[in-house]
Amino acid sequence: MPLSSLRTRFVLVLALCLAPVPAALADEELTGLTELVEKWLASPHGDYDSLSFTYWNEEGEIPVNCAHCHSEPSFVAWLGADGSEPGVVEHPGAINSPIGCASCHTSAAHALDAVSFPSGVTVDGLGWNAVCTVCHQGRQSTDQVMRAVEGKDLDEVSEELSFLNIHYGVAAAVMHGAEVRGGFQYPGRDYAGRFQHVAGADNCVACHDAHSTQVEVDGCLSCHRGVDDIRAIRTRHGDFDGDGDIAGGIHGEILGLQTQLYDAIRTYAEEVAGAPIVYTDAGFPYFFRDLHGTGEIAREEAIFPNRYQSWTPRLLQAAYNYQVAKKDPGGYVHNPAYMLQLLHDSLESLSEQIDIDMGRLSRP
Repeated sequence: MPLSSLRTRFVLVLALCLAPVPAALADEELTGLTELVEKWLASPHGDYDSLSFTYWNEEGEIPVNCAHCHSEPSFVAWLGADGSEPGVVEHPGAINSPIGCASCHTSAAHALDAVSFPSGVTVDGLGWNAVCTVCHQGRQSTDQVMRAVEGKDLDEVSEELSFLNIHYGVAAAVMHGAEVRGGFQYPGRDYAGRFQHVAGADNCVACHDAHSTQVEVDGCLSCHRGVDDIRAIRTRHGDFDGDGDIAGGIHGEILGLQTQLYDAIRTYAEEVAGAPIVYTDAGFPYFFRDLHGTGEIAREEAIFPNRYQSWTPRLLQAAYNYQVAKKDPGGYVHNPAYMLQLLHDSLESLSEQIDIDMGRLSRP
């Protein structure tokens, strides 16, 4: 029997054993539960081979500060659903334990309504969004960036600086915008708060299937008529990336600014910091020394000893926001105004030291 089938049956049996179901479960209910389990197994949360759950396999355990989002038993402990103190994980996490039924289907998970973000801001009234928000809030914020650069000249390379990575899947941080300061918010500028979509499409599970995590696009396209791809949707019609084209969706405007920001980061790094830089998703910490000055990096060069180390505060701030945009590819839905503002302001900051035509860009 294929391994996936064994896993499906195991999870199904476990769910049936733990859930308070009637003794005489109807066939259609059993079929429905099987479908839910199949959806979960096909999702990122149920992917036993995902790096999210296998990264620590060689160590044999997941560090305490990572465990609650990368191991279901630790998430259950963080909720306090196992009788332990909520909000705390006291032991390293078990490897190969994806986020499953017990993560969301406990009284503790149902009762969770408030979550604290890395900025120290606690957001309440989250309802069903709360369990999603715990692990999709990132691990850095404006506050950490400001503390790192405090007292340093904006354009002077500092050996004390290193790249600050917001982390991955940061939809909740982007959605709440200025309220939680997930992106780097430049002093003196105003930023969009939580993206308030229409009623019925204003929380995580309203748009994502709770078990597969797939976006249910039919609802989007039924309101935003005239398009057959959610990336073509826009409700703001400015030319934010300055390319003269406002026919496409807001997704294209964000990508346009993102591309320009990366080019500006590379130019600033070479001309001001004095050390060429290159970005890749292939290895931590993502920004590396561009050894050949080509903007390309071989996999064997994307290693920690070759990490970029010529950070100035201005460069770090812009690179942080570039990573925010990279790590929420759904930002054009979660909070497009906030994403556009972060990218625009990062370019504006760099333009104080390198040549960038900001006059053709508009800020929402």
